[in-house]
Amino acid sequence: MEDLIRNILDREAEAVRNIPDGDSFLRATELIYERVHRQGGKVITSGMGKAGQIGINIATTFSSTGTPAVFLHPSEAQHGDLGVIQPGDVLLLISNSGKTREILELVDLAEALYPGLPLIVITGHPGSPLARMARVVIHTGSPEEVCPLGLTPTTSTTVMTVIGDTLVVLMMKKIGFTAADYAKRHHGGYLGEKSRKQK
Repeated sequence: MEDLIRNILDREAEAVRNIPDGDSFLRATELIYERVHRQGGKVITSGMGKAGQIGINIATTFSSTGTPAVFLHPSEAQHGDLGVIQPGDVLLLISNSGKTREILELVDLAEALYPGLPLIVITGHPGSPLARMARVVIHTGSPEEVCPLGLTPTTSTTVMTVIGDTLVVLMMKKIGFTAADYAKRHHGGYLGEKSRKQK
């Protein structure tokens, strides 16, 4: 079991190291900056299942660091939640396969509501239907899952999380986000107290 643990950790770490670091991160950062910080829109993240959980995390982390963002569940979008979308927004969509039915349907619905909304897609398949519709594609590197069945989203969600963290940090640098800014948005708990001491 000890060898298995080390093997899992090594494979996860290697997957993170193998995330392609081309200009897609910079292009996504510029697009988010333009839509959110210059045009007054927000980031709308979305994904199904485990990818959706990553989307929630990315949205809340963006919001706490000065870039307004919300998570839109793709199924709930078909029952009225689509109304959260506004003309200046940018969609950050997460799908390992790039062909998740509910996400493709969300794109169609958003396009019918506000034509031309730009898409940033995080996927393991840059040639997929979803990726072909995107303004910016961030490739995960298509890592193999550490799940012994090769089915459960494990390594793929690890790299999605790291990609989200990278985008958040790039945007913090882009807008000059400070501890004082953080303190205004995070009043409670240990982090709120720590940020106020750094002002």
